[in-house]
Amino acid sequence: MDNITQEERVLRHMKQFDGITSWEAFCDYGITRLSAKIFNLRERGYKIEGEWVEKTNRFGELVRFKKYKLV
Repeated sequence: MDNITQEERVLRHMKQFDGITSWEAFCDYGITRLSAKIFNLRERGYKIEGEWVEKTNRFGELVRFKKYKLV
């Protein structure tokens, strides 16, 4: 197992897939507090924007969540 941090995983994902959502962070990496990782990356000098995304859930309800992207 490599010694890559959760922040490094988030950063790598954003570079590779043009952004990350909390659902992707949880499913792909087991990260439950994506916003904390984004905060830490911003503190380290990375410019990251969050944009609201709207989708319909399985109950037909409109839900909103953030997708974070490197600028």
